[in-house]
Amino acid sequence: MTQKKSPIDAPPPAESADADETAERFTAAMQELAERAQRIAADAAEHTATQGPELQLPDPGVISKAFIEFNQAVTQDPAQWMQAQADLWRSYATVFDGAAKRLNGEVAEPTIEPEPGDRRFKDPAWSENVMFDTLKQSYLITSQWLSKMIEQTDGMDDATRDKVRFYSRLAVDALAPTNFLATNPAALKRAADTKGETVLKGMDHFLTDMEKGHGKLRISMTDTDAFVLGENVATTEGAVMFQNDLMQLIQYTPTTEKVAKRPVLITPPWINKFYILDLQEQNSLIKWLVDEGLTVFVISWVNPDASLSEKSFDDYMLDGPLAAIDAIEAATGEKQVDIIGYCIGGTLTACTLAYLTAKRRKRVATATFLTTLVDFDDVGELSVFIDDEQLTLLEKHMEQKGFLDGAHMSQVFNMLRDNDLIWSFVVNNYLMGHEPRAFDLLYWNSDNTRMPQRMHRFYLREMYLNNKLREAGGLTLDGIDIDLRKIKLPVYLLSTKEDHIAPWASTYAATQIYGGDITFVLSGSGHIAGVVNPPAKNKYGYQTNADLPPDPQDWLAAAEQHDGSWWPHWRTWLQSHAGKSRPVKARTPGDGALDVIELAPGSYVRVRSDG
Repeated sequence: MTQKKSPIDAPPPAESADADETAERFTAAMQELAERAQRIAADAAEHTATQGPELQLPDPGVISKAFIEFNQAVTQDPAQWMQAQADLWRSYATVFDGAAKRLNGEVAEPTIEPEPGDRRFKDPAWSENVMFDTLKQSYLITSQWLSKMIEQTDGMDDATRDKVRFYSRLAVDALAPTNFLATNPAALKRAADTKGETVLKGMDHFLTDMEKGHGKLRISMTDTDAFVLGENVATTEGAVMFQNDLMQLIQYTPTTEKVAKRPVLITPPWINKFYILDLQEQNSLIKWLVDEGLTVFVISWVNPDASLSEKSFDDYMLDGPLAAIDAIEAATGEKQVDIIGYCIGGTLTACTLAYLTAKRRKRVATATFLTTLVDFDDVGELSVFIDDEQLTLLEKHMEQKGFLDGAHMSQVFNMLRDNDLIWSFVVNNYLMGHEPRAFDLLYWNSDNTRMPQRMHRFYLREMYLNNKLREAGGLTLDGIDIDLRKIKLPVYLLSTKEDHIAPWASTYAATQIYGGDITFVLSGSGHIAGVVNPPAKNKYGYQTNADLPPDPQDWLAAAEQHDGSWWPHWRTWLQSHAGKSRPVKARTPGDGALDVIELAPGSYVRVRSDG
């Protein structure tokens, strides 16, 4: 029996079809969508009843408090407010005057243009059509005016101003005319060309994402069915050689006859999954390291559930890099490793090195930190989420569930780049009716991980809020006072110039903390692309400067620009610290005292937070 097709899935009527047929089909599709929306609402109510209310990010109370303080500050100087209003209306008048001239066939220069890199208004209609051009310029003028008002208004503390600035930007970005069907010329044209087909497709995509989030919108950024771990992402050959409650340790199969004597241990962040460093062969840092003749091990963190709620930051250190170093010795016979820590994995690595130093255990020869914060004095826009009030709300939520759901962390990071990571997909999926394209990086980005409540509470309070890690003995892990200044081994610090998560000037502070020989390198691009930058692409470039003055801007002013990837520069640095060691016969997983548990990428990485 042939299954009846949904009106949404049916092809659009042919040119010869009459208007009645088109209207009938559209009406049927809308009815189906309405019924589906009702089912989603019922599912959302049931989900809330069984799972409890969702954590609200951002918290409405926090936002309201910040804007009340802003409003009070504005009213302290009514003359400034009146002048700002007058300036705004004068700008509008200039825009409307230009529109009138264009309608009369005259030439009028635009009053304001989008910032370089603003891709929202790239469709020619935003400049060629007078109505859309006027709408665009009015929006840009209002955005600029509000930003100026926030910066010029006195009477707010820095934390309040940061919140008002951040949430105002989110509101302004959300209200961009590009985000609405009625005011997006490209979406309107596509809807007309397809006789409304893209409108139905967009609504279908929207409801699918609402279903996925049980009534809360979870925007699809990529075609998740296009990727399978171990088949077309995370494909570098290797095996799991060790595991415990918190991690699996993967050893990769060599591709060279000889390898460097010291193995390399990568400690990735557990806020995301390790395979950002092993997406596909052409952009895999792990594959590149293996091909460079290194014995590579990587920690694959567990995706924890409520049963691991009491796992602490101490546990992540003891059962993470410290357990991995012992396992590597069993697998290779080598007591020392060259360690690489990425993001929070780098913060953990710094703690581990200080711990080993205090214990007088020489298990690490060199350390590489990728976009790593150890001084949290200035964490950029993330600071708007870090205060005692918000952390208390977050802690209460985590105590109830035992963990923080990965979707919440993802939501925070997406808000830092909302036009790229939220609104571009709203336009593509819902207004234009396009299917999400297959993109390995976005597949990884949607593969969220949870945070055990005890560990995450410690990390946010003691590091982000109280900034204790930079203090000598400010933190105690496993009974040992942590002092980063006692770390004396060679250190390579890699930061990225456009990093929204670990601002480069803040990561630079580590150059004034560690006590050994330090190399600081600044890559182009951001937190991911600046790190995952294979040499073959010859993109972004990087900057070096052997001098390490206290002020990061002084370092930057004297830095030398280099083309291409930082990877070969790091490889040369690592070789310079190899000492008298000579290459040894390549090590295959299972050759040593550890047996193969399972093939890479292992089972821990396959556990998804979304089911």
